Amino acid sequence: MDATVRKKKLGLKDRYRVMTRDLAWDTTYQPMDKVFPYDTYEGIKIHDWDKWEDPFRLTMDAYWKYQGEKEKKLYAVIEAFAQNNGQLGVSDARYINALKLFIQGVVPLEYYAHRGFAHAGRHFTGAGARVAAQLQAIDELRHFQTETHALSNYNKYFNGLHSSSHWFDRLWYLSVPKSFFEDGLTAGPFEFLAAVSFSFEYVLTNLLFVPFMSGAAHNGDMSTVTFGFSAQSDESRHMTLGIECIKFMLEQDPANVPIVQGWIDKWFWRGFRVLTLVAMMQDYMLPKRVMSWREAWEMYAEENGGALFRDLARYGIREPQGWKQACEAKDHISHQAWNIFYNYTQAAAFHTWVPEESEMQWLSEKYPDSFDKHYRPRLEYLRQEQQAGRRFYNNALPMLCTVCQIPMAFTEPGDPTKICYRESDYKGDKYHFCSDGCKHIFDHEPEKYMQSWLPVHQIYQGHCFSPDVDPTAPDFDPLGAVLDWYRLEKGRDNMEFEGSEDQKNFATWRGDPLPGSAAPEGESL
Repeated sequence: MDATVRKKKLGLKDRYRVMTRDLAWDTTYQPMDKVFPYDTYEGIKIHDWDKWEDPFRLTMDAYWKYQGEKEKKLYAVIEAFAQNNGQLGVSDARYINALKLFIQGVVPLEYYAHRGFAHAGRHFTGAGARVAAQLQAIDELRHFQTETHALSNYNKYFNGLHSSSHWFDRLWYLSVPKSFFEDGLTAGPFEFLAAVSFSFEYVLTNLLFVPFMSGAAHNGDMSTVTFGFSAQSDESRHMTLGIECIKFMLEQDPANVPIVQGWIDKWFWRGFRVLTLVAMMQDYMLPKRVMSWREAWEMYAEENGGALFRDLARYGIREPQGWKQACEAKDHISHQAWNIFYNYTQAAAFHTWVPEESEMQWLSEKYPDSFDKHYRPRLEYLRQEQQAGRRFYNNALPMLCTVCQIPMAFTEPGDPTKICYRESDYKGDKYHFCSDGCKHIFDHEPEKYMQSWLPVHQIYQGHCFSPDVDPTAPDFDPLGAVLDWYRLEKGRDNMEFEGSEDQKNFATWRGDPLPGSAAPEGESL
């Protein structure tokens, strides 16, 4: 009788190798350099793809089991939140505007990241990098879906959530995050990883997910907290991919160092500018605040990022160009961004307001060197005007930065009383920039950025009206025509929060006194 042969169980490392890299092969019908043309044209030199390491060693079967368990827990919480009218348990109806900005400007980026990693994964010769990019592409698609599902419940009750995908392609302020990812998607695969996996995921992503999800918890929004933690558990793998990509390139050839340094300079600054929206959300749009943007920047950028760049110094990498300017701007960008949106909230898909006195006192404590001196007087004046029935809306179109596409409202380094302005001439045209960082990016790749789709320019050129609109008609209303093209419902999706439908409905649903109404007898407002 033959003895039973027992199959030896593979260890984690061997199993990962068999299920990933051993499934790859060299092509024969076409040479490898023609099948994978994009991993060389950026100038990056790779001598040994086997040096690529994936510390997680995650195989596809393990991935689906792990993510499936998370999905069960996530959707159980989302369902319970909806069934128990969790939307009525949030701290204040103003908080919903932070969710509007999130679903408009952050959620679509998850889908863009999915597309980018799928494309990058196709164009790496190394099997290890292809597998890592494939898994992250699936992660990002899952994040897009779960975030959309979690926030869809709010769309049943509040305005400004109904057309987020449409708005992402058209609304002026959403061109800021959209242009960031389209810039990355049109780069090569290595630059894409430097942009998204390293600069955004590794250096900057904690500034988005950690403070905002803590803010959601403090404001009673457990649905958002749950999808945030579900996504954040994937971010550790994404961050690892980012640092692995950078170190892999730096270790492969000394000629890669200046290329990588240029990408770090560019994408740190581009990511920092995108996070302006997050800074504003954190300081002004959370009724119950957890930490200021300044505190978050010091913790997650200066401490963590500073340690990272000290570690990379052994490869010849220095801190990004613009690092010192970004650290100085921590005292200003959230206030300057809120001023932009307060001015132009008639063309935005969320409401703005002047902070309450207790909130301004909080801002004074968090920004002792800047808020009372530069920003409180403006807010107090705007409140005075609003209470007098003269709520200010700026109907002039602003100048935009050609690179980051934010209105030119940032100030000079060292002088918060002077608007920063830079310009470059290229092929007979003049281009405007909000900073030295954006001008440097343009000057390095002018042919790319001269094609920027700038919303203000598009409006002036007549590209932001519906086909049946006649701009020459005597009664033509340009702002109204643009809002129709945006698909914004004037007074419901936009404009002042005080007196808005969202504010009134929320008070009615909770049985609170309506804004501006007299308190019931024996009670005080």
